[in-house]
Amino acid sequence: MKVIDKIALVLIIIGAVNWGLIGIFKFDLVAALFGEMSAISRIVYSLVGISGLWGIKLLFDD
Repeated sequence: MKVIDKIALVLIIIGAVNWGLIGIFKFDLVAALFGEMSAISRIVYSLVGISGLWGIKLLFDD
């Protein structure tokens, strides 16, 4: 597994945990850490989204 794949996987996990917290406890961890829709939180959300798209590639790698 390449380094970029590992980084993408970590960001996918962070996104999944964040969505789990939102769904179960109505708590947005990214917003709590970096501010609601601050520049940093928008970057984190964008990176998680891009990583999710990158994760599609991981499904088909052998």
